[in-house]
Amino acid sequence: MERSIKATLHETRERNERLVLATIYDQGPVSRADVARLTGLTRTTVSDVVEGLIASGLAREIGRGPSTGGKAPIWLEVPDRARLLVGVDLGDRVFTAATVNLRGEILQRVEVPSEDADGDEALGLAMQLIERVIAAADGPVLGIGIGAPGLVDSTDGTVVEAVKRNWRELPLGHLATERFSVPVHVANDSQAAALAEHVFTETRGANLIVIKVGQGIGAGVVLNGQLFQGDRFGAGEIGHTVMDPSGAVCRCGRRGCLETTASARAVITRLATLRGAPVSMEQAIADFERGDPQVCSIVLEAGTRLGEAVAGLIGALHVRRIVLAGTMAAFGEPWLQAVDAAASSRSLAALACDTTFELGRIDDIVVLGASALLMTRELGLSLRPLHSMPRPGLSVKEVAAEATVQAGVIPPLTVAERGGFAG
Repeated sequence: MERSIKATLHETRERNERLVLATIYDQGPVSRADVARLTGLTRTTVSDVVEGLIASGLAREIGRGPSTGGKAPIWLEVPDRARLLVGVDLGDRVFTAATVNLRGEILQRVEVPSEDADGDEALGLAMQLIERVIAAADGPVLGIGIGAPGLVDSTDGTVVEAVKRNWRELPLGHLATERFSVPVHVANDSQAAALAEHVFTETRGANLIVIKVGQGIGAGVVLNGQLFQGDRFGAGEIGHTVMDPSGAVCRCGRRGCLETTASARAVITRLATLRGAPVSMEQAIADFERGDPQVCSIVLEAGTRLGEAVAGLIGALHVRRIVLAGTMAAFGEPWLQAVDAAASSRSLAALACDTTFELGRIDDIVVLGASALLMTRELGLSLRPLHSMPRPGLSVKEVAAEATVQAGVIPPLTVAERGGFAG
């Protein structure tokens, strides 16, 4: 019984620490009284937790705010470099690793060619890259986040299957933890990309779809502020949906997958076939920007094929914000408009009119997403929609209850509220 009580007290303490830290991270600068009101915790509990966070370097006092007649509040914030995140992208053409601060700013970045590596060779290359970045880190490293291709069991970091790398049941998370002695979290690269857009941008909402279009194609889905991975972690694997059964052979072995018609690989392959010589992505982008009719036709057709597939996501999920990221995003607005037009013409008009498409990052979105995965899991920092507000008339307990239901969502303070509490 005593052990059970101690375990419960430890869990309560840990939950309180995560809730307070998440509130300071999202709301900072914020006072202790603000934190108590927003979390529903007592001021004594908040003060105790805050002192521990300050001692560990995860929070700091940054001076006093304006007084409204009483004692001026002492502002708290989470220092950007309180911990460093090591984010890794095991991409098709290059492996990239970087140190990232808690606000998603890349501090140091290293990449190595990886196109021809598979099996143990690819694994060794990834480990060497991570080792280089950790060795050069100039601050406390929280851990490692990895975005890997294929089907990934993110509960234990196992790559269930990655065709390109010839990885099957690879315990990547365990191997990296054993080698580097820090926490390691692994997710599918496209799912990680969704976290990058959700956590580290100023337009964070409750729902989001990010479609990463590079050598392969995958979607990451955020629903109600949480990454949606499906029953067995395969949510968003749209790249290997067969669109044309008589089409080209895909690297997965089937014919006519979306990747064979809409990916960067498909665009380059078609151009190389027509020209009778290899074509780089950089050359294709330059030719597209010059208005080369051959390149424009192929790129816009690829956008149309992608839009046809995305129409299904619009109908199934009705997520209003869809971000297109990865290499193909370098083709810009004309490509984006081709995707939008095709998706809109093939989905219910009422839903299509309610959906927005926008361009996302071309580079490093998986590195940032893997960093966000690590940060949110290890520190419990919330995935709160930035525009969420408490409903009028809610008591402190009701605000806290709503926050719990929304998976840790904490409503933001208004400017007036920030000045209305003593520290």
